[in-house]
Amino acid sequence: MKQAIKDKSSGNRSFFSFVLYFLKNRILYPFCKPSEGKLQRLQEKIAYRFKEIRLLKMALKHRSYTHASGEQAVESNERLEFLGDAVLGLVVGEYLYQRFPHRREGELSQLKSHLVSKAILSEKAAEIGLDGYLFLSGPEVLSNRHGRASIITDAFEALIGAIYLDGGLDAARRFLRRQLLSASGNFTLPREHPNFKSMLLEYSQAKGKGSPHYVLKAQEGPDHQKLFTVEVFILKEKLGRGKGHSKKEAEQAAAREALEKLGILRRDQRHEKEDLEDFSE
Repeated sequence: MKQAIKDKSSGNRSFFSFVLYFLKNRILYPFCKPSEGKLQRLQEKIAYRFKEIRLLKMALKHRSYTHASGEQAVESNERLEFLGDAVLGLVVGEYLYQRFPHRREGELSQLKSHLVSKAILSEKAAEIGLDGYLFLSGPEVLSNRHGRASIITDAFEALIGAIYLDGGLDAARRFLRRQLLSASGNFTLPREHPNFKSMLLEYSQAKGKGSPHYVLKAQEGPDHQKLFTVEVFILKEKLGRGKGHSKKEAEQAAAREALEKLGILRRDQRHEKEDLEDFSE
């Protein structure tokens, strides 16, 4: 008898738990589901029309929606996000490799990390209002009203993956040119303080001429305001002369003059900033 009461009580708890779950997810926190018309407008915004609209829907489908609607977890956008992240890395890496043929690997990696960062992707997703097209359910609907960066950026990467599957790499590349890379004039590669000594060393060793040799020729002025003069030689040939308020500063100035003399650096490149430009079509 006691066991029967216990089983009945357990069954009641399960039933009430189901009712509470239903009320919470279907009434208190209803589905957020974009209409077909909204999906059409999104395609116009991103200038890409899907051949398979299911891929677009999947890219916008947060796991909270698939969980509440009873769909399989693999129908959420997480797998597309994984794929989109890989495509994003490839396209941005290709862009930087072609745009900056003389940049070293470390510099390219640093800039790539910036371009694919959550902050930048969230900004680009917000520009197309991606948060207004997401499939969400439960508390995520309310918490996403002002846009949750992680949900939005994940959807942006999933959208890249969906475009790749629907239209191929060229389609994904065109999308990223428009949405991410064409607007990258705001991202600059600062060259306010380039390391001229490193540049000269790299050149000299590449030519099989060993390392540049720096000679302090003079130091003038009071201790608190010294002015140093340094000359730089490669294989006993004087290539540059520089002044500075420290030996390091004077050596940098001498190396810069040597690079100009060798034709590696133009005078108008001393403090240049290179803007990122779009790929040529």
